[in-house]
Amino acid sequence: MKKIGFLSFGHWTPSPQSQTRSAGDTLLQSIELAVAAEQLGLDGAYYRVHHFARQLASPFPLLAAVGARTSKIEIGTAVIDMRYENPLYMAEDAGSADLIAGGRLQLGISRGSPEQVIDGWRYFGYQPAEGESDADMGRRHAEVFLDILRGEGFAKPNPQPMFPNPPGLLRLEPHSEGLRERIWWGAGSNATAVWAAQLGMNLQSSTLKNDETGEAFHVQQAAQIRAYRAAWKEAGHSREPRVSVSRSIFALMDDRDRAYFGGERGGEDQIGFIDPRTRAIFGRSYAAEPDALIEQLKQDEAIAEADTLLLTIPNQLGVDYCAHAIEAILKHVAPALGWR
Repeated sequence: MKKIGFLSFGHWTPSPQSQTRSAGDTLLQSIELAVAAEQLGLDGAYYRVHHFARQLASPFPLLAAVGARTSKIEIGTAVIDMRYENPLYMAEDAGSADLIAGGRLQLGISRGSPEQVIDGWRYFGYQPAEGESDADMGRRHAEVFLDILRGEGFAKPNPQPMFPNPPGLLRLEPHSEGLRERIWWGAGSNATAVWAAQLGMNLQSSTLKNDETGEAFHVQQAAQIRAYRAAWKEAGHSREPRVSVSRSIFALMDDRDRAYFGGERGGEDQIGFIDPRTRAIFGRSYAAEPDALIEQLKQDEAIAEADTLLLTIPNQLGVDYCAHAIEAILKHVAPALGWR
């Protein structure tokens, strides 16, 4: 395990039990947690993107703010739903945020998951082309986004521009060199993991995937990662890819930890349906004293296959508690998994 980051879904609710009771609370605490995590030595701060929900949505203002407040930590998403995105506008936002952060963005994108409303992307002005599904549309948007990030000119310049142009066709600005190699695809199936490898994207494999074999979640996920790496090698890319997995992992260090997560000790995989046709398997949560936790995690085949582990954090419990939970993993569990 080379890198460890946190992944926040950015929930808020107007409840006395929540430390994030508004969107403002969640956004500001998301920044503060990234600052605290960098001080603890964590490698990454990642944020989930959901529309029409009391969760983090528009990612680039947040990513830019985190980039301005930190100096070392990777800053990313897991994932941006490309069905909702204008890939050209997104390329400008991403380039700006990456330049503010000094080249630390690690953008996870995907075709998305079931949302709070029916066909929410239609309200954003998008619809699949004839013969396309919404998933096809998301992948098409992703391919345009990847092409734009190469930084090659494609637009014919005005012969009488307001400002002088460089020679040749124009590209979108600002362009951030190297960002194209820091795009990740959130794959829910083996086939989309292979597709991501062919296009030269890193792989994000989450806490759920299509149940394709009936085996345990971590076994299926490890097979997905191996298929991805084989496709990457066959595609002949010149660099080594990165692969992340997400897990809910809590070291039970004190009475607070046991009160919040002690009930997760015997967690098991769960089966559900992310749409009427797709049976999915959801990975278990881990919660135990450090020694027991280490032994459990060593049996997780997908963690062993990946180079990056994203820890899902309970952001509604506040910055101090989330920092405590992260620190417990870094000090008492991560070294035994090969981290640093």
